[in-house]
Amino acid sequence: MRACIFFHVILCVHAYFSIFLLHPGWFFYIITIRNNEKLRLSEIARLLGLIFQKSLRITTMLKRKCFEKLEKWKNSTSKKALIVSGARQVGKTFLVEAFAKEQYKSFIELNFIANPELLSIFEGTLTTEAILTGIGLFFPQEKIIDGETLIFLDEIQECPNAVTALKFLSKSSAIDVIASGSALGMSYNRVTSFPVGSVEYVDMTALDFKEFLWAMGISNDIIHNVKEYYDKVEKIPEAIHNQMMRYLKQYMVIGGMPEVVQTFIDNNQDYYSADQVQRRIIRDYIADIARFAKPEIKIKAEACYKSIPDQLNKENHKFQYSVVEKKGSARKFESSVDWLINADMAFAVHNVSYIEYPLRAHTVENSARIYPSDIGLLIGTYDYDLKKLIATDEFEGKATNIILKTVKGGLYEALVADILMKNGHKNLFFYRNESGTAELEFLIEDINGIIPIEVKAGRSGSKTLNNILKKEDVYKGIKLASQNIGVLDKKITLPLYMAMFL
Repeated sequence: MRACIFFHVILCVHAYFSIFLLHPGWFFYIITIRNNEKLRLSEIARLLGLIFQKSLRITTMLKRKCFEKLEKWKNSTSKKALIVSGARQVGKTFLVEAFAKEQYKSFIELNFIANPELLSIFEGTLTTEAILTGIGLFFPQEKIIDGETLIFLDEIQECPNAVTALKFLSKSSAIDVIASGSALGMSYNRVTSFPVGSVEYVDMTALDFKEFLWAMGISNDIIHNVKEYYDKVEKIPEAIHNQMMRYLKQYMVIGGMPEVVQTFIDNNQDYYSADQVQRRIIRDYIADIARFAKPEIKIKAEACYKSIPDQLNKENHKFQYSVVEKKGSARKFESSVDWLINADMAFAVHNVSYIEYPLRAHTVENSARIYPSDIGLLIGTYDYDLKKLIATDEFEGKATNIILKTVKGGLYEALVADILMKNGHKNLFFYRNESGTAELEFLIEDINGIIPIEVKAGRSGSKTLNNILKKEDVYKGIKLASQNIGVLDKKITLPLYMAMFL
């Protein structure tokens, strides 16, 4: 027993001494935690993990959740061709190339944009033998190894015949086939015969908050340790809570576009370098509208996309066509908004008239909030100085900047929408009555029913949420704020970053 106690004391002393030597500011913060709160040894370890892993330089590829989905597909006994779809520049090509390098002995990549001459392989007969012969002629240095070869058809939206050919290629036991394409082209290029029943799908987004933490060097073990407080609905130590809030604000500013995240890391967390990449991607997205949208909606779709920040900065965050254009109407702009959503450039959260299951049955026509597909692409439209301010601790305190006061609530709402959508909540809803006196930012469904979610920029009350929780069929409600964990009857208050666990 004495030996165990001695070992425990040594570990505690070593942990505190390490903090003192490497991060003296954190040392004095820990020993003066509010109410003289004691940190358990396990909590010290968690805090050390959050502090020290932040400084690790990332030299490998950004870790993505979709990698595990590709592994599961490869090991499937009834494997079909796989289509990896998603918005442009979210890392689809890089993911497949890294997967092939680790999992296959032979890898043949056909990029139809970089090498348009490869389109000729899929002209004429689309049998497996004819296609593999054509590939062999273009890539004589690459050999097909039976059962150990991956053929990657990148930017497949540029070759509709290649989409059709997936039906035949999927039947070959000698090769595995992955196709990747932007939802822009996949949705609107004419395909003569889509290979229904011959393909599986993986939908890919930009990095979510958990993947961003991985990129910043935070391990799964550390994230799991933080989740334990969520699972137990137990107050998290302030030191850990504050550090997680700092990561969350970084994610809010940087977002999850892989090139932006990698630039931020490679340049010692320099916001300006990341800002330049972010703005270039936004310009690329606008250029994509001109390239892919039908002529009759190009200008309207661009105007709708550019209006999203203004839509979310006003008091009522509902998408209003009059913000796009004076006297604008659904008749004129609705198809353009639908195009942006189908292209994975934006997503919608629909208003419901009643909070009853199923929520989809109670959606209000032409009443939705529209968010960009990545939080960084929203923040990227703001001035650089304002973005830097958002990343500081001042953002959590009383905002003195008049612009920051205006946008703060909308940014938190957009941040939570981003986290929930990337977590797999594809059907998101909100509630706002006709008079505007009652409002809930989000409603999600699980096997137990409906979960109302309120998002607060400060510590204000939760009148609407409290009233809804009086309903017997609503078993719990979530308030997301910058506060620590707390419970009051059926209402659970969670820190904003714990939205990643919902």
